[in-house]
Amino acid sequence: MKELVEYIVKSLVDNSKEVNISIDDSEIGKVIKIKVDDSDKGRIIGKQGKIIKAIRQVVAAAATKKNEKYRVEVLE
Repeated sequence: MKELVEYIVKSLVDNSKEVNISIDDSEIGKVIKIKVDDSDKGRIIGKQGKIIKAIRQVVAAAATKKNEKYRVEVLE
């Protein structure tokens, strides 16, 4: 799952070397944390949050196939 999110995020941003994806366990499932350069946050979130919503939908679809739960967060 980490590779999937990393591929999507790196293809969206200008500074792909600053992309950092981590996965943590929580009570409700796993949390994918995306950290990018400040100048690229707008590219990940998109207008009215449409891009991050699409990333979350792709992750949810892939997680359903594995019977797992994931949550996607963009870190400050």
